[in-house]
Amino acid sequence: MKPASQPDHVALLRRHNLRPTRQRLAVLRVLAAEENDATAQQIHTALAGAGDRVGLATVYRTLAALSECGAVDALTHHPGEACYRLCSQGHHHHLVCERCHRVVELRDCDLDSWVADRASRHGFTVRAHTVEVSGLCADCRDDRSAGREQGLGDPVLESVGGDHVHR
Repeated sequence: MKPASQPDHVALLRRHNLRPTRQRLAVLRVLAAEENDATAQQIHTALAGAGDRVGLATVYRTLAALSECGAVDALTHHPGEACYRLCSQGHHHHLVCERCHRVVELRDCDLDSWVADRASRHGFTVRAHTVEVSGLCADCRDDRSAGREQGLGDPVLESVGGDHVHR
């Protein structure tokens, strides 16, 4: 995701009825700079490295609040720990590389009628759906990026077939 300015973060928090505290803004700043996703521990480490004094428990509470209100997405591809991502607005799904953790947002969703049909067969009423597909990206599949290190950095956003691709 393109790094957002501080006022954009304030507006995002207010849009989700959250107060724009120093800690929340700091967490959003780290997530905005992350090209894929990050765990609470990775966010905490980045904050400490930047000189921001935000406790790990505060990072977890902040991420829980941001995720609960829909300001950030929580991805579950790390066993036992959620990864968080500041995504574009609007309904979308994710492709996640199991090796390098590259994330691709899939913007066009053709699942609504299929989900509604399957839910109806079982007596459910659909309120929302999310899809997270895990696998290997082309680079990892070809072992070209096996030695590439992960880190928090500046993302590059490309549009590929209507989907947002972060590299």
